[in-house]
Amino acid sequence: MIRTSTSPTAAVRIDHHSAVHLAAATARDVARERGLPGALPDQAAVIASELASNLDKHASDGTLYIQPTPFGAGVEILAADRGPGMPELERCLSDGYTTAGTLGVGLGAVSRLATHFLIRTGTGGGGGTWACARLTPPGERETGFQDVGSVCLAVDGEEECGDARAAVQTGETRTAVVVDGLGHGPQAAEASQAALRSFLADPGRPLPELLTAMNRALRRTRGAAVGLLRLRPEGADYCGIGNVRALTLSHEGVRNRLTGQPGVVGWSMPTPRAHGFAVPPGATVVLYSDGIDCGWAREPSPSLLRLPPPLLSAALAHGHRRLRDDATVLATRSPQTPRLP
Repeated sequence: MIRTSTSPTAAVRIDHHSAVHLAAATARDVARERGLPGALPDQAAVIASELASNLDKHASDGTLYIQPTPFGAGVEILAADRGPGMPELERCLSDGYTTAGTLGVGLGAVSRLATHFLIRTGTGGGGGTWACARLTPPGERETGFQDVGSVCLAVDGEEECGDARAAVQTGETRTAVVVDGLGHGPQAAEASQAALRSFLADPGRPLPELLTAMNRALRRTRGAAVGLLRLRPEGADYCGIGNVRALTLSHEGVRNRLTGQPGVVGWSMPTPRAHGFAVPPGATVVLYSDGIDCGWAREPSPSLLRLPPPLLSAALAHGHRRLRDDATVLATRSPQTPRLP
């Protein structure tokens, strides 16, 4: 059984050149907290610095999102902006190519240093660029790099996040949870962390049983909304209470729009029910709290539909976050090929 990291995401807005140094220091700190050996924390700082410098020079409304990798012991650095996009993306990844009169080594250096690197641009579909660089210890190459992505953000100015998320992989089955503690701040964080501990104690149970256990665990807290997803090669199940939403994205658009039953986990929870649904091979299932404006799903752009889960999570958190609430997105992709009977 493989469990995701449950730490919240650090967001560094790149609105001034000095923010480049803050991004580098934040990435170095997260890498050290994860126990990355040797020069890897400094390499994480270089990756963050190069991505932040690129945002500072070329983009508008750019932010770096820095956190532990979804699985394993690495660090993940996501970049998102609302800039004009990169019409010559392959050239931009080559050393020596520049449009700003610099040495032109930024994205080339990132792609060399990172264990995994993804980048997409939205030219022709509204602009914007999204990148994900993951740095992992020697000998650990995270499997399923593009299969899971998440961002979990506290209200601006607050240290504790009232949202939480996690995913667990057992064989071919992936179970994911998004928790939204009522309100925000320390009491909301207490509720969400209690729910997360209950989930991680035995994540393989049937989804209604997981919610029932969380309901007991949250009785001395202010309560929470919870969404649970179980994804298997043959399909998926969703079980939720409150305003955590779930849907499926594919190249054809949005399907399986689901929301939780009315109620609060820990206070007034009805008998939970799981709903099964089909997931096309290669489609992505998204869980998100109400800190993400649900309007994004009405007519998502073609470029958004094509993003792999790590970049999709960054794009939704960056472009559709409600600043007065904690916000969480967890995206996970189904296997490309369904299991044969």
